[in-house]
Amino acid sequence: MVDKYVAFIPVRGGSKSIPFKNIKPICGKPLVFWTIDAAVQCDLIHKIYIATDSCEIKNLVNTYIKSINKEEKVFCIDRDPQTATDTASTESAMLEFAQKYVFQNIVLIQATSPLLRTEDLTQAIESYNKHFFDSLLSVVRQKRFVWKQQSGVSFPVNYDYNNRPRRQEFEGYLVENGAFYITSRKALLSSLCRLSGKIGTYVMDEVTYFEIDEPSDWIIVENLLKKRQKKKLNKNIKLFVTDCDGVLTDGGMYYSENGDEMKKFNTKDGMGFSLLRKANIKTAIISGEDRKIIEDRAMKLNVDYIFMGAKDKITLLKSLIDELDITMQEVAYIGDDINDIECIQAAGLGFTVKDAVNDILEVADIVLPVEGGKGAVREAIEYILY
Repeated sequence: MVDKYVAFIPVRGGSKSIPFKNIKPICGKPLVFWTIDAAVQCDLIHKIYIATDSCEIKNLVNTYIKSINKEEKVFCIDRDPQTATDTASTESAMLEFAQKYVFQNIVLIQATSPLLRTEDLTQAIESYNKHFFDSLLSVVRQKRFVWKQQSGVSFPVNYDYNNRPRRQEFEGYLVENGAFYITSRKALLSSLCRLSGKIGTYVMDEVTYFEIDEPSDWIIVENLLKKRQKKKLNKNIKLFVTDCDGVLTDGGMYYSENGDEMKKFNTKDGMGFSLLRKANIKTAIISGEDRKIIEDRAMKLNVDYIFMGAKDKITLLKSLIDELDITMQEVAYIGDDINDIECIQAAGLGFTVKDAVNDILEVADIVLPVEGGKGAVREAIEYILY
């Protein structure tokens, strides 16, 4: 059976402005993962193909596909290096793909547009079907007054300066944001272009105007993603769980002259636990270490549950939520090392600290702006409460 809609995400290893930008972590996970996730959750897209010329990108993407258990929907395929040069067009990669694979319609998705949402893809495909378009592109509406210069003289393009319209009355104009394009395989092979025939547009949120090409774009998009993440935070948290070393502490090992082990905690985190108690949110510490100093700190923080010497954190966490009769979606977890991965992935809200290991940075929902032991737990708590 021929797939009606397939998503095609071309990613290349070479990038002069931002080296390997397609797999550079942004807000907790590699750039390309954002668009993969948006496509995976779109029920109207039957298969997703990530095409790359880079072995490093391919290995990372394949590992991610397995981790989200989507081997039947998502595939990482090879891309001819000739279609991945600085001068090669995206059409060349699309045509290479269309000549090798059979499908009805292709949704070209640009990895440099991580602000893309599943609902955008769904609504755009529905519009493409409903209006019988030959192709469709994503745009944003810009309410800006555009001028053009010719022979040294400037004149307005889209308004009359003698009758300057108010913003709320100004229709503005549509601008490509590069997020995605839809066309049929037949039209693509015939026109050799992503757009042809009767063309439709799908208007996205104005903030999606930004796509990542330069370092300055990265900063802007990263901040926009952070704001979006904060808005989407699961506010129905009933249990807050944290690791100790590297989260509540800076991960350092300190010893007195007598050989006594010491740890450095942050007072800001203590106030955070107090705020959680006022919000009737249960708290727990699950630590791989078994030290009395951890127990003493937990008691001072009035933590509800403490588990030390934990070798299997996820099993302990599952047992605790069963005892509390809550779900994983009602759990917030913060950790910094590989023994926290399963808990971070399973929790409704997974946090990590700025200096966590790379494997954790890639799977956490929120990467906090501070390092462990420097008030990171307080930052996570404020994300939840405010």
